[in-house]
Amino acid sequence: MEITTQSDIHVPQAMDTTEGVASDPVHSMLNRKIKKGVPMKRSKNVRKMKAIEKAISKFEKSEEKSKKLGNKRQRTQSAKLLYD
Repeated sequence: MEITTQSDIHVPQAMDTTEGVASDPVHSMLNRKIKKGVPMKRSKNVRKMKAIEKAISKFEKSEEKSKKLGNKRQRTQSAKLLYD
């Protein structure tokens, strides 16, 4: 059980004499995160991704085509050698 007396209530408290730091705009700019470039809009990003996918598929198709042509040349050469 706690008992308080009148003298405890009117005890003078120490005054807070600390000064607040004024915000300096130069230092507050240094603490911010710096964004790298402007973020792309969603539609622009989608177009870019589609273009990349299209380029990759074109490259794969051209590789496949050249591989088929190489196989065809080998078959024709081997067939010519059989008849000569």
